[in-house]
Amino acid sequence: MDLASERKMSSEGDDSRPVPPTSLPLQGGSSQRKKLSAPRISLSLDQSEDDLGETPDDLDINVDDLDTPDEGDYFDYTDHEMDWDDPSAANRSETNDTYNTIPTYSAEEERQDGRLWRTVIIGEQEHRINMKIIEPYMKVISHGGYYGNGVNAIIVFAACFLPDSNREDYHDIMENLFLYVISTLELMVAEDYMIVYLNGATPHRRMPGLGWLKKCYQMIDRRLRKNLKSFIILHPSWFIRTILAITKPFISAKFSSKIKYVHSLDELQEIIPMDCVQIPECIIKLDKELKEAAENSKMNSFLQGTDLMATSRTEQVQAGASSS
Repeated sequence: MDLASERKMSSEGDDSRPVPPTSLPLQGGSSQRKKLSAPRISLSLDQSEDDLGETPDDLDINVDDLDTPDEGDYFDYTDHEMDWDDPSAANRSETNDTYNTIPTYSAEEERQDGRLWRTVIIGEQEHRINMKIIEPYMKVISHGGYYGNGVNAIIVFAACFLPDSNREDYHDIMENLFLYVISTLELMVAEDYMIVYLNGATPHRRMPGLGWLKKCYQMIDRRLRKNLKSFIILHPSWFIRTILAITKPFISAKFSSKIKYVHSLDELQEIIPMDCVQIPECIIKLDKELKEAAENSKMNSFLQGTDLMATSRTEQVQAGASSS
């Protein structure tokens, strides 16, 4: 379609439309729609560059004839259709949203969670230790300094700090405590070492079971077994002696030869330096009571021996007098 035909069609269209008024009445009169002029839109597909620069001005668009939404046509698309049937549905929806929200996790909480769990590697296997559950029992193992040339470590194991076996979570505590003891032992020991087992002042309900001791022995690394020079048991009881007698079949004779019984702190002090060894108060109290009992026993034996000697001498004198 060329420009001539387009202009002809445009002129014919102008003759059929009413002429727009040149002024608007200020008062009264019938209200008329205002028509706005819009640029002419050309439908030709082969326009030249000159045509693109022209601005047509003979195309009118009646704005009032366009359908526009009323205020009532606007809807609130907030998913409240259920509110019409059940007014409490919105409240339930808000409640569910509250429950489904993901709680925030602060940096401090992450650090606290990191303290509650410790990852260790024992026997080339990774284990996780619940540090929260064993927190009251972590004093069961401690470093007692060094002996010899200053490289050999002294490891103190206090059985009095073990949990009571009547606890509901006893097995969980002992499982995590076992991992803690083994992993701590590997960290403390660099060269040769000895273990001082504080057996005194430990009631029967806190004594470790045979299975737990056997598991500890089996899980100890070969290096730790080899570097262990002595296993000293302070204040041995008949129970611990029985346990060791039962475990003899599945422990090496070399390990059995390292076990030594010590009956007092004075005797222990003659073997190792006690400067850094932390002895619980209950052990100190027990040692004092045992020492007093031993002294009383010696005194009684001495007195009984004196009485026996006096009696025997009297009998001898009496026998000599009767013979004469």
